[in-house]
Amino acid sequence: MTFKDPFTCNKQPLLFMKKLALLFFFAAFLFGKTEAQQRLRFGFQTSPTWSWMRTDDRKLEGVSSNWGVKLGALGEYYFADNYAITTGLGFGFNHGGTLQNGYSNWVAWNDENTDLTEIPSDTFGLNSKLHYRLTYVEIPFALKMRGGSNEDSRFRFYAELPMFTLGFMTKAIGDIRGTDTQNLEDINIREEVKGLSLSWGLGGGIEYEFATNATLVAGLAFQKQFTDITRNGSVEKTAGNWQEENAKATFGNLALKLGLFF
Repeated sequence: MTFKDPFTCNKQPLLFMKKLALLFFFAAFLFGKTEAQQRLRFGFQTSPTWSWMRTDDRKLEGVSSNWGVKLGALGEYYFADNYAITTGLGFGFNHGGTLQNGYSNWVAWNDENTDLTEIPSDTFGLNSKLHYRLTYVEIPFALKMRGGSNEDSRFRFYAELPMFTLGFMTKAIGDIRGTDTQNLEDINIREEVKGLSLSWGLGGGIEYEFATNATLVAGLAFQKQFTDITRNGSVEKTAGNWQEENAKATFGNLALKLGLFF
């Protein structure tokens, strides 16, 4: 048995995202040459992340977290001295977490959509755990406010709020844990996860201008998804009593933002 390659299954979305990335970098080059330097800044980030999952069903509990990273380009447009609109284009790797089943039985991943032929059943028992590892192409938008001790200071502090992030799923890998005979790693669960994500957040930190037109950024950013990650499944609430499972599952994310602006 062979697993479907998630990258092969999503060639068209990935091709579209590559074109978006090329367009973003072209725009950065073009505007960087034609607009006042005080108004536009471009840079990139490499930001470690810690994410977790939660649902609105008390019997489907988030029990562990994922370490990941955000990589991408950043852009800022200053419409006033210390106020900017920020955006960017990048990847969020390994978002997600683990959900633990508190029902007698749970069908979360349908074997018609997901290759589960290596295990005896797609029905997961009490205390089984499903681990999600999700990759998104992300486009953030935020209002940024800066301040400092004086105009000549190389150090400034900043806040970004509100912050909204539009995400497009490019890869979804799952693991089954906590069972006797069904544990399985590296399952392509792309069809079990919704492709579009929208989240809100806020952040803050410091900037240090170490050279002319070169600024280091370090801060913390919180992100909370408010669209549902998962598609509906079914649960056995009592013996023989199966009902549709329509819990809303979302992820939260805390990032150590590390960036460089030019």
